[in-house]
Amino acid sequence: MARVSSGLKGTTPVHVVSLGCARNEVDSEELAGRLAAGGFTLVSDPDAAAAIVVNTCGFIDAAKKDSIDTLLDASDHKGNGTTRAVIAVGCLAERYGAELAASLPEADAVLGFDDYPDIAERLDWILAGGHHEAHTPRDRRSLLPVTPVARPAGAVGLSVPGHGHANLPVGLAPASGPRVLRHRLGGGATASLKIASGCDRRCAFCAIPAFRGSYLSRPVAEVVAEARWLVETGVREVVLVSENSSAYGKDLGTNLERLLAGLAKVDGLDWIRVSYLQPAEVRPTLLDAMLSLEGVLPYFDLPFQHASAAVLRRMRRFGDADSFLELLERIRTVRPEAGVRSNVIVGFPGETEEDVNVLADFLAAARLDAVGVFGYSDEEGTEGATLDRKLTDDVISDRVDRLATLCDEASAQRAEQRTGERVRVLVEGSTDDGAPLGRAAHQGPETDGSTTISGVGDLLAPGVMVWGNVSATDGVDLVVELEGQ
Repeated sequence: MARVSSGLKGTTPVHVVSLGCARNEVDSEELAGRLAAGGFTLVSDPDAAAAIVVNTCGFIDAAKKDSIDTLLDASDHKGNGTTRAVIAVGCLAERYGAELAASLPEADAVLGFDDYPDIAERLDWILAGGHHEAHTPRDRRSLLPVTPVARPAGAVGLSVPGHGHANLPVGLAPASGPRVLRHRLGGGATASLKIASGCDRRCAFCAIPAFRGSYLSRPVAEVVAEARWLVETGVREVVLVSENSSAYGKDLGTNLERLLAGLAKVDGLDWIRVSYLQPAEVRPTLLDAMLSLEGVLPYFDLPFQHASAAVLRRMRRFGDADSFLELLERIRTVRPEAGVRSNVIVGFPGETEEDVNVLADFLAAARLDAVGVFGYSDEEGTEGATLDRKLTDDVISDRVDRLATLCDEASAQRAEQRTGERVRVLVEGSTDDGAPLGRAAHQGPETDGSTTISGVGDLLAPGVMVWGNVSATDGVDLVVELEGQ
């Protein structure tokens, strides 16, 4: 059957909804860039859109439910006389493909990662009444060579979200250099910057590698060019995102240290924040780069996941409480003000009360700035789902509550220890009372608390960076007095 065009692509408004992690947000902006380059108009109001594209998350059950609910909500807009199609993309769509399409008729199409390069054509076809046959999912690790150094050549012609460049129209890319295949969906002085996709680890609780594929780094020059473009759009802070940032460059003959050195030379880029470092892969040279390069924040996102050596081995991870505390000591010896956040999982199959006590003792001693505590749940296709000695939901819930309370108290104490500390703050908005509100260098976006600047009214606009001294705390949130006031 011949493809039919809607004939309206140049004027058709599209709304993109992004769910899940910061990596997904970057993918959403790549899709938006492809749609804009294909002649569609991006709109912020779903009621004004002929099509709503929902970039779903498929990580855990709660995220899957949120994605389904969002698709159903988007479908409700089809009764407004303007919206004609709802499209599912992203991790849930890639992971379940035809199964999702069959179980969710409210979505007019389910597109996988292989559809991303042609998203504008796909959407034009669907809006014209065409039917898109959803894909049968496959393990995307099979698409790239096992040997990392062979992957860049093997990736030619392969669709990997976050790895696209193209010749884009003026206004969607910088005046010179590589044209970035990305359209920012939000403003602000902070933006995520993807440095790699996929993961080579085999953590027993995680299904991501199967649908995101093997680890593939973006070239240094490409990442630096995108950082320059982001600065041109008003960005002052980039957050480097990937499934495992400490592995960056292993397929390119380079490493994260060299990437950070290149980014540190980008004019106008004040803060470079690294997310998701594997604790066991934080080598001395990387530690030195993160603690000494100008512009690179002494901020360490270290997903320890647990502290009991026995549980970590069962999770197919490395380390123990002593090695983690030693790493934190090395960081704080050089930069006492460094920020550290982490995630932990409790209730993994076989976890004992003694294991929980080991984790609790570690969390009390670690003095982390922010911690996410998650209860384990089986994910289909993972090793964890096949393990014995599973714990009941009630036991897991009790352990989550116990450790979350401990972490809240420990992180609040860590914040209180910052009283009197000189901090730099990126202003992002204002409180209900009109006081400038932002984040200090040790606070990552959205998850690590906020900083209020007292006594200056509404004189500081979003995007401004100022120095001040911590005068009070409220949980993990800081109150800062502007320097010189």
